[in-house]
Amino acid sequence: MGKIVFTISYEVKPEKRADYLSLAKDMQSHLSGQKGKNYAIYEDKNKKNSFSEIYTCSSMEEYDSLEDEQDELTTQLIGKLEDLIVGGKMKYSTLFEVND
Repeated sequence: MGKIVFTISYEVKPEKRADYLSLAKDMQSHLSGQKGKNYAIYEDKNKKNSFSEIYTCSSMEEYDSLEDEQDELTTQLIGKLEDLIVGGKMKYSTLFEVND
């Protein structure tokens, strides 16, 4: 099997944008830096305050372990995020690389 891309998309409350950008830096530092995940955050070019977190996993095992490997700091960061997004709504998507 090829790579797996897991995305979490949401809209941030406009008045909370600065708080979110600060939190996003902390999330990237922790997940990419300390946890070694292939993780990035992107903003939609056409819709301000609409963000997607992208995890790229090299195997199904790595993908399956994303939730199991959450530590206390990850849980705290997610808790802060939930207070900043519109309606507390997140959209999840999992994509599998096509291999011939």
